[in-house]
Amino acid sequence: MMDVERSSLCNCVVNFLLEENYVLTAFELLHELLDDGRDHHAIRLKEFFSDPSNFPPDQISRLNSLRVADPQSLLEEKEATQEKLALSEYELRLAQEDISKLKSELQKRVELSPTQLTESTPDAAGSPGSDLLKRKKDGSSFDLGPLNNNERRDLNCAVQEYLRLAGYRLTAMTFYEEVTDQNLDVWQNTPASVPDALRHYYYQYLSSTSEAAKEKVAMIRENESLLKSSEILNEEKGRLLKNKELADNQISGLTKSLETFQKDVKDKENQIKRLKQSLEHQRKELNDCRSEITSLKMHIEGYRSGRNVMASDTDTAETQSIEKCKEEIKILHLEIEKLKAKSTTSPESVERTDSGKESVQPEEKVVEIDEETPLISHPTDAESVKQDVPPLVGDMTKPEGFPQDSTGSFTDKVNTIDESPRVSEQNGDVPSPAPGISVKSDNLGCDGSLENTGSETIQILADALPKIVPYVLINHREELLPLMMCAIERHPDGSTRDSLTHTLFNLIKRPDEQQRQIIMDACISLAKNVGQMRTETELLPQCWEQINHMYEERRLLVAQSCGQIAEFVRPEIRDSLILSIVQQLIEDAASVVRDAAAHNLALLLPLFPNADKYFKVEELVFQLVCDPSGVVVETTLRELVPAVIKWGNNLEHVLKVLLSHALSCAQRCPPISGVEGSLESHLRVLGERERWNLDVLLRMLIELLPLIRQKATDTCPFPPVLESNDNTFSDALLDLYAGGHVEWPAFEWMHVDCFSDLINLSCMLHRKEDNLRNRITKFLLAVGQSYGDSYRVHIMLPVFLVAVGDDADFTFFPSAIHSRIKGLRPKSVVATRLATTCVLPLLLAGILGSPSKRDQLEDYLRKLLVDNHLNENQSTRRYADVIDAVRFLCSFEQHHGMIFNILWEMVVSSSMDMKINAANLLKVIVPYVDTKVASTHVVPALVTLGSDPNLKVKYVSIESFGAVAQHFKNDVIVDKIRVQMDAFLDDGSHEATIAVVRALSVAVPHTTERLRDYILKFQNRHYLHQFVFCTDYHCRSLVSLTFLTSPFENFPFLCRPNITR
Repeated sequence: MMDVERSSLCNCVVNFLLEENYVLTAFELLHELLDDGRDHHAIRLKEFFSDPSNFPPDQISRLNSLRVADPQSLLEEKEATQEKLALSEYELRLAQEDISKLKSELQKRVELSPTQLTESTPDAAGSPGSDLLKRKKDGSSFDLGPLNNNERRDLNCAVQEYLRLAGYRLTAMTFYEEVTDQNLDVWQNTPASVPDALRHYYYQYLSSTSEAAKEKVAMIRENESLLKSSEILNEEKGRLLKNKELADNQISGLTKSLETFQKDVKDKENQIKRLKQSLEHQRKELNDCRSEITSLKMHIEGYRSGRNVMASDTDTAETQSIEKCKEEIKILHLEIEKLKAKSTTSPESVERTDSGKESVQPEEKVVEIDEETPLISHPTDAESVKQDVPPLVGDMTKPEGFPQDSTGSFTDKVNTIDESPRVSEQNGDVPSPAPGISVKSDNLGCDGSLENTGSETIQILADALPKIVPYVLINHREELLPLMMCAIERHPDGSTRDSLTHTLFNLIKRPDEQQRQIIMDACISLAKNVGQMRTETELLPQCWEQINHMYEERRLLVAQSCGQIAEFVRPEIRDSLILSIVQQLIEDAASVVRDAAAHNLALLLPLFPNADKYFKVEELVFQLVCDPSGVVVETTLRELVPAVIKWGNNLEHVLKVLLSHALSCAQRCPPISGVEGSLESHLRVLGERERWNLDVLLRMLIELLPLIRQKATDTCPFPPVLESNDNTFSDALLDLYAGGHVEWPAFEWMHVDCFSDLINLSCMLHRKEDNLRNRITKFLLAVGQSYGDSYRVHIMLPVFLVAVGDDADFTFFPSAIHSRIKGLRPKSVVATRLATTCVLPLLLAGILGSPSKRDQLEDYLRKLLVDNHLNENQSTRRYADVIDAVRFLCSFEQHHGMIFNILWEMVVSSSMDMKINAANLLKVIVPYVDTKVASTHVVPALVTLGSDPNLKVKYVSIESFGAVAQHFKNDVIVDKIRVQMDAFLDDGSHEATIAVVRALSVAVPHTTERLRDYILKFQNRHYLHQFVFCTDYHCRSLVSLTFLTSPFENFPFLCRPNITR
């Protein structure tokens, strides 16, 4: 009986969920029914979710993926098993409670007589429930019409209660999340709000049908099957407990193996650290040994040279040593050419040309030296090298064995050496041995002799070069590069090559630009010749060792060579080791190193095999963009940023990160005021670093504007219309866009995302941050010029009009983004003031400030300054914010004429408040005008206001005269100020006197000597006059306080004329 009841309730819930389109809840219920083994309850759900029309197979197939068994998955399975076991125990407890209830209910029903049951049947048939049964058979329960809100709320609450009581927790959670328009946590007190509501509804429904009695009898019969199912659940519980134990044992074994593996990994890591430390220690010891060997060799050579000095005259010995060194280097060079020629000549040609010049034997080598020609013999040990190669004198001239163009690139010299044997082969000649040499040997072919002789020569080079380099002048050391390159390329011993490569990188202690270029060319040539593997194992370690060198010139050499060496290594090394080197150089303390790292990173990006390291590179780019050095920023914006966008092809992400960095940079700064709800609590105090970062980020945004415009053009969904209007965003194109039939995200980004972020950023900038606001204005002007006049009028202007609280036309906006644009409108009094202070300057200068919008700008300014003044609700505080916005507009000289036209309308107005506002506006725009404008427009307007009969207007104009005196030293302007100040003082008003003192005291440090004398005489005269003739105590106190509260730094300027006299 319990299963019948549960089945009926479950079917009701399934029908309700599918008919109300709660698909997620139905899907979760299907899984929980299948987990409980109630497949017969889930038949309709299976049919619904297996229908291809509802869920296409291609979408489902993408979700089917197998997981590899690992300790994590086993742990998850264990937790799932434990959860299933807990649910089973909970269901068993509920089943036992239901059994006890059914037993008591069955006992009551057995006590009823069979006659009562038979009598209730016709009554039930004749009851109104029969009509309900007929309606049930004739149609569904939803034939009563659509559900109203109260009915839907009651059913939703009842279904959620049923799912929770039935143990379908996941389904109940999904149903709670899917019903978004109602609060299921609170069920209002209605007649439908009863405990276990769905069962009550079900019983009420059954009691109204003629089949109620039969179903009740069937419920009694189901009691026995319920008992059996209880036993089955107990058995399943036992099996689950056993499975749990097995899973615990398996997890413990895996945990132990994992711990063992982790220990092994730690041991390996410790071993690697120890090996690295030992390797570093051995390297240090090797360097110490090298330096000690070099010092010993120098000591021995000094001792031998001393013996030579004792044997002969000092000057003669020195001259002979220098000449001998020159000729030995020359002969060594010729011998290298000869050996290379022999190595490329066939043995047959050697036999034909062997006419007594050479005789080679494997057992014995005899070197005959011509007495007239100095020659370096072929030593077989290091001691002979010490005897035959004397040290070079520090002031030696250029060796004769090298070409005369020593300043040229060393690659020409290397190529000359490599190409000499090929020329000999083409001419059919065999190069003859050097003069004075006759090598005799017995019964050996030329090949073995040439190989032995070549290897011995390379050995001589490798042993001699480290001793020669310290004695060569720095400006001539590049002459040794061909020999050094030859030895590095051909020497068989890796440690010797490493030592020579180390000498190559350390050839000059602090190389200048030209010397770095020569060494860099040597490294590139070496990388070309030795191949990828030797470049990675010999050149790159030398670069890595130089990263933390104490001299920035050496670190700069590494930074400049990384991008060029990358071409000669494997692709997987470029975005791993070389990128790591560049990353460390980007964090270098020297700006020149960071600049070179940025340049070489731009060269390195096209060589990367893929874009897997894109986000790491992007992070480095923004680190360089916000670098404190202007040179690094310029290189990054000019070279690296375009290279990253071209390589990664992810302009949208770059722009998103750029705006995010700008907003977060301002948000990290503290507010001006901690008073919540005030205007100053929204404005931020920017530090020097934050101000610099915002400036360069806005510069970067301006630099990216052509790419943004090109992206919008390339993704235009209306190419015919765009092409017909010369790739400009015309009215016709904007009209099609406003239809909203297609998406155009690259175009919408500008006015939906970018403008809103710039508005939010500007609302955090104090009114003194004119430089940053000027950057934003330049960007807006550039957008208007790039996107066209139609875009400026129909898209940009409405966005910023809404942002300052005015009405706008949304005809050319799709309806889908209306809500986002309207969301920019200020919603409070503080937000309105903030928009006037921070966004209105951008609207005036960046949108209406375009040359094509001059008339519209003039109308809008007249509306703000003149027309809105007639509105009685216009507050003084808002008008001060408007004046500050006009002040920012005056920083653009092309708008001065229009602003002064409106100012004259305010000056000649009959309204006192408008004249006061005109005086205040003249005061704030004085720093932005030149002498000509001040003498022709500002001073005449102030003279007019100073002659006004209204005292308030007159006093406000005095402060403006003080601002003029502070910024201009022209004699004509100063004379006009003196005349006007005398007129103010002649009135005899105490308020006028105080206003004159305050205005001129501020101007003292910046004005001329004549006006300074005038101020001093005026102060002395009026100060004494007030104390002698003024009988009012308050008047005398006010004058004294005014003189005493003048800025203290102005008193030396006031006293200077008197001291000089």
